[in-house]
Formats: sequence, structure tokens, C-alpha cells
Amino acid sequence: MNTLTILIAAVAATVCAVGVAAGRKVMKDPLKLYNRAARRSLVSKGLRQIQVASPSGPQSAFVGGEGPVLVLLHGAGDQAGTWSRVAPELLEGRTLILPDLAGHGDSAPAEGPIDTSAVYHGLEAILASELKGRKAVVAGNSLGAWMAMVLADRHPDWVERVIAINGGPLIGTSSVRLLPRTREEAREAFAALRDPGSPAVPDAVLDEMVRDAPTSPLARFASTAATMLPWVMDEAKLRTFQTPVTLVWGVSDRMMDLAYADRMLQALPGARLIRIEGCGHVPHQESPARFLEAFRQAL
Repeated sequence: MNTLTILIAAVAATVCAVGVAAGRKVMKDPLKLYNRAARRSLVSKGLRQIQVASPSGPQSAFVGGEGPVLVLLHGAGDQAGTWSRVAPELLEGRTLILPDLAGHGDSAPAEGPIDTSAVYHGLEAILASELKGRKAVVAGNSLGAWMAMVLADRHPDWVERVIAINGGPLIGTSSVRLLPRTREEAREAFAALRDPGSPAVPDAVLDEMVRDAPTSPLARFASTAATMLPWVMDEAKLRTFQTPVTLVWGVSDRMMDLAYADRMLQALPGARLIRIEGCGHVPHQESPARFLEAFRQAL
């Protein structure tokens, strides 16, 4: 079942439970409702939420399980709950660490600009606290893939393998508007990020996206674009990258498309690409079953 289908069902169930008047309020912010439920789901599956001090303030993460360590990093504008549909399966026989990147979820800063330094150093603080001498497989989606690569470059003793999911450290050329000003722009953004065969996005979700765009974590991160250059890598840098990398890619993604994946694949020594058909930029949300099949191959 598609994530948005679940979201619609959850909203409908809530309306039935709380009554029509309260239901109208729920319908105004369906994404917030879904995200709260997703974070509660992580706890119900056996993960505990922790806080770790960092230069940018307290950083939040969900941690649990036993065995080899797997770190899952979300993308810009998202939060740790994004992994709720795949975390239970990945928790079996592993220790999971699911950070809220700086400025996202419950991680500081709660307002103002979010620069790349804060994101990286917040992640570094969490892993310095939780790895305790162990190496981890670090998987990241979009911005999370970028941070996973930076982490592996700076701490090769921490990272056994990187799994880059529709993202990486190269400068991209996408023209997709992720901070929409109108419902139609929001619809176009979702169309670029998802497979054409996925269900239509409800207007309530589009309207919430437009309403929240100016003050969202994504906008706060994008506002620091001028400071990002020292954190990016080019193809020459990737040719000397020491940590093994596997690319897992939703092929319908028109923001970070297969041409971007191919640039990474050609530069990274020994890298391989696992394609996921029928989904786009956030495959663990759009098609969890297909994602898990591909991800297990990557592991």
C-alpha cells in the first residue's frame, strides 16, 4: 500500500474517531499527523528516542536492537519517522540508529538557518556517542546520502559501507521547485519526485506543503546554499573515495535522476547500482516492499 494511501486512511479514521468538527482540523495538517504517527511507530517497534549534545544544541535519534550497526539518514525536510515502514524488518539482527538531522524532527536548532556544518556535526555527535568503537553501514536518502559520504570520508574508521539512496555529494542540476508557492507547483513537485503510477496526492497535503514551505526545515536549509560548497565533492574526489558505496535508486525520480546516479557510478571505484522500478526519490516511503528487496541486496 502506498504511503499516501495509508495517510488518507489514517486521516479518515481520525475523522471518524474525533468527529467532523475536529476532523476538519486534522484534515488541515495531514502530513504532521502522519509524521507524528510514524515517530510513535518507531517507539512501538522497540526503538527508544535519545538526545545527544552537539555544537548546534541537542540532537535527537531513535536507537535500538542488537547486532551489526545500520545508520539510516533521512533527506532535507524529512525526519527519522520516514523509515517507520521499513525499520521493523531492518531491525531484525541489527542495531539501528535513526537520527533527526540538525533542524529536523526534534533536533536543534528549532528555528533559523540550518547550515551544512550543523547537519554534519550533529550527525557526528550522535555517532560518536552511539557507535562505541563499532563500524556501521551508513545509508542515506538524498541529503542523507550526501552526509553519509562526508562522514565516510572524514571517519573511514566509523563506516564499513555507504548505501546512497537517490542522493549523493555531487552538485546536481535539478530545476524541481521543492518550496512551492501554489497548489499546482506542489503538485508538480510531487510528480517529479514520485512514479506516475502512484496515487494522486490529496489537495490537503498539497495545501499543507504550500502553507509550511517558507518556514520549513527545507527552506531553512536551502537558505544557507552559499555555505554548502566546501561540503560537496566532485568526480575527482570520488575517484579516490576509499569506502565501498552501493547506489540504490528509485528510477522514476526526476530530481536526482539516473544520469546523476551514473555520474557517481562512473567515478566511484567498485560502486554498483541497484535500480528500483515504480518509485521515485523516497523509495522507502513510496514502495517499501521494493525498497527492502533492493536494500537487502545492497547489504
